Amino acid sequence: MAIQKHGFIVGLNRINDEFIITMKAIGTLKDEDYKIMVPILDDLIKGVKDPKVKVFVDATDLDGWELKAGWDDFKFGLKHGNEFSKIAFVGNKKWEEYAAKIGSWFFPGEIKYFEAEPEALFWLIED
Repeated sequence: MAIQKHGFIVGLNRINDEFIITMKAIGTLKDEDYKIMVPILDDLIKGVKDPKVKVFVDATDLDGWELKAGWDDFKFGLKHGNEFSKIAFVGNKKWEEYAAKIGSWFFPGEIKYFEAEPEALFWLIED
């Protein structure tokens, strides 16, 4: 029996004086992954007064989304898009870079793709 890991690891980090939501996406994301992750992120965002949230997404272990999970991701973006000021997306596949560019069409904040974590974090904390 093969082990199939999928889902999110979600955290809240402080880098200098910035609060940053960190997410690591693993495997092929499913609808049930979003049913667990979305309430956690809703609670994190709800706890911030006048949120202008910065997000770090590590997608280096992401294989993709099931169709319903892609829809869940889109709905979450519509619900909270105005609350995100910057999203740094770190990946290692060309399609992830394209996904970040397409995502930027739907968010009023900035989304930028990176191939390395340090550059993504520096970009997030710069003014």
